[in-house]
Amino acid sequence: MSSTAMKKKVLLMGKSGSGKTSMRSIIFANYIARDTRRLGATSKHKDDPVIQAVFNLIIYLSLITLKNIFLVDVEHSHVRFLGNLVLNLWDCGGQDTFMENYFTSQRDNIFRNVEVLIYVFDVESRELEKDMHYYQSCLEAILQNSPDAKVFCLVHKMDLVQEDQRDVIFKEREEDLKRLSRPLACTCFRTSIWDETLYKAWSSIVYQLIPNVQQLETNLRNFAQIIEADEVLLFERATFLVISHYQCKEQRDAHRFEKISNIIKQFKLSCSKLAASFQSMEVRNSNFAAFIDVFTSNTYVMVIMSDPSIPSAATLINIRNARKHFEKLERVDGPKHSLHMRMR
Repeated sequence: MSSTAMKKKVLLMGKSGSGKTSMRSIIFANYIARDTRRLGATSKHKDDPVIQAVFNLIIYLSLITLKNIFLVDVEHSHVRFLGNLVLNLWDCGGQDTFMENYFTSQRDNIFRNVEVLIYVFDVESRELEKDMHYYQSCLEAILQNSPDAKVFCLVHKMDLVQEDQRDVIFKEREEDLKRLSRPLACTCFRTSIWDETLYKAWSSIVYQLIPNVQQLETNLRNFAQIIEADEVLLFERATFLVISHYQCKEQRDAHRFEKISNIIKQFKLSCSKLAASFQSMEVRNSNFAAFIDVFTSNTYVMVIMSDPSIPSAATLINIRNARKHFEKLERVDGPKHSLHMRMR
């Protein structure tokens, strides 16, 4: 990995069985929801009481004899985003033994230099009090070691809640979590692996990690205005998370970005199973034309046009002409000027 990469440490935490590994696999490893059923716990050890007892003994002995032994079960992965940005993702096993160890012997190692804490709650957990206790312990460690970290809570598996109860239950959890999080600010999302809410949450989180996002949005707006587009979306190439967008016309569906992410990602997976690669797509009807195309080495772009007088070839040429400029923007040391070139 390049030494110039901008690494940002992201902690993914929550009790065992809350759904952390499933959501990580869907977002970053191209799983589809039904495939996550075969995933086990992040730890190779289950919550077997005998194994837990043995592990407790090992941890105790390590603490009094070999202080430098690492028994923390954390899966590390590096996910490259937009040029130099690399997410250093720590998926922390949620078994009681490991959780306790995170807050004691490995406190500094786990919670130092954290950019983002993502804590996942199972909405149907029968141990809500314990869940809140562990969450508060995480916050205390974050305040001590990474006081500037951003905190996000995902109230997960919302599909298991009756539809007419979802708003009420989420609102109650959100209020409780924001109160417990003080003095830290906490942003809450309701999520499920079975709909677009998971993409919405992760897109919002990643958006806050992109270092030059304001400059990116300014140039995306200029690009949309130059080519007279109704809307332009920028997707991260591997995950298809929406990282930036501009619209000049109000749209009816507030969840359209995440739905498109989900649909296109599933289509890409279908292509790969046929040994084909997805590069571009054009969808056209009497009201609009939508173009999805490779944009930079790390992004796809989606352009929505409603003016029937603008031919497809002109839009595709404009996308091609803007690529080099946006490639430079992705680098932290890229140009500071905006896109004002004249398109065809």
